[in-house]
Amino acid sequence: MMLGYPHDVEDVVFNPDTGVLHQMKEGAVLIDHTTSSPGQAMRIYEEALKRKVRFLDAPVSGGDIGAKNGQLVTMVGGDAETLTASADLLNSYSREVQHMGKAGAGQQTKACNQILIANTMVGVCEALVYANKAGLDHNQMINLL
Repeated sequence: MMLGYPHDVEDVVFNPDTGVLHQMKEGAVLIDHTTSSPGQAMRIYEEALKRKVRFLDAPVSGGDIGAKNGQLVTMVGGDAETLTASADLLNSYSREVQHMGKAGAGQQTKACNQILIANTMVGVCEALVYANKAGLDHNQMINLL
């Protein structure tokens, strides 16, 4: 599943009437590609274990274009054995799949990804402000760099 927000994950997984975790068969695998929180991933993992369902938190990077081209980067938290069993599926739309550790580690890695992106965006903005103050041609500077 890949949902919009952590509260969506909460409802889709745990809703007492419609939650997927309540409907899944023993031994099934639930993979969550939503960018959410490590704590939520660990909670789902623990509840899944109680129901003998396997779980991977596996947020992705690459956006719409990466998804359309099967070029996502998938950051996986959970049991290595579950990842091995799910590898063919994940590799069908990912150019890279990495096991990052226990449940929640996929979400932790995605947080690192977001920090890197935010820092890059701030740097670009600072460069544009500097170029403006220095009287540089923005387009020329961007094309050159």
